[in-house]
Amino acid sequence: MEYFDYVRYQDRFLEAKDDYNNAKIIIIGAPMDFTVSFRPGTRFGPKKIREVSYGLESYSVYTDDSLEDKKFFDAGDADIPFGNVEKSLDILENITEKILEDEKIPLYLGGEHLISYPIIKKVTEKYPDLVVLHFDAHADLRDTYFGEKLSHATVLRRISEHIKDKHIFHFGIRSGVREEFLYAQQHTHMHPIEVKTPFLNVLQDLKNRPIYITLDIDVVDPAFAPGTGTPEPGGCNSQEILEVVSHFKSLNVVGFDLVEVSPANDLSDRTSLLAAKILRELLIGLG
Repeated sequence: MEYFDYVRYQDRFLEAKDDYNNAKIIIIGAPMDFTVSFRPGTRFGPKKIREVSYGLESYSVYTDDSLEDKKFFDAGDADIPFGNVEKSLDILENITEKILEDEKIPLYLGGEHLISYPIIKKVTEKYPDLVVLHFDAHADLRDTYFGEKLSHATVLRRISEHIKDKHIFHFGIRSGVREEFLYAQQHTHMHPIEVKTPFLNVLQDLKNRPIYITLDIDVVDPAFAPGTGTPEPGGCNSQEILEVVSHFKSLNVVGFDLVEVSPANDLSDRTSLLAAKILRELLIGLG
């Protein structure tokens, strides 16, 4: 791949253009699930999301708009060394740096949630006042998990160490240990269980600020998205998350990732299809 040293070009997402230079948004797959603690398989998420995207129309009924004239490029998957967590994170950081240097918006498909850490760390260097919106079933605020600092269960804690205090907003959180919620009370904005209502309540305050959005598919109830590594009952439905995504276009989004899609745990592909539809709506809104 001529654009990055560590990218393997594979299938591309629906209606992705061939021109990197004129693209506003760059899609990168991050096929990594080295620290997954329950059900592995998210490394296959990027490929499956692209595959099922061809079952969707490029036109959105929700917005009366289409992907056809949106400027986004699918650069393929990061070529990360299997089992080497730190080297993989370094590669994702290098790719993100290149995208940001070119004044483009990075959009990552996971993979496990730990991929967000090097990406946001690099985005914060460009946008020191960065605000992170975290949609998830899990707080991911543990300091260590089974003795490890780098884990999909510690990712938001690591991120909090690189951005300003109270610059993380959590939505939909319905699982975690007490210490995580105590940490959130002091350092972040925690909105447990509910997704749409608390998000809409803070939407006006978030406008004109640089925003990074990390969306773990398990924020959606497993009835609608069973294909994930750590399903947690009690989440929002697919219509609600799509409504929330429709409001992202009103924000100054400078980066995004969608993580924890695990195709092997969903033979119906409805989780991957929901992820692809979220991505389509996001690309239409931001493109």
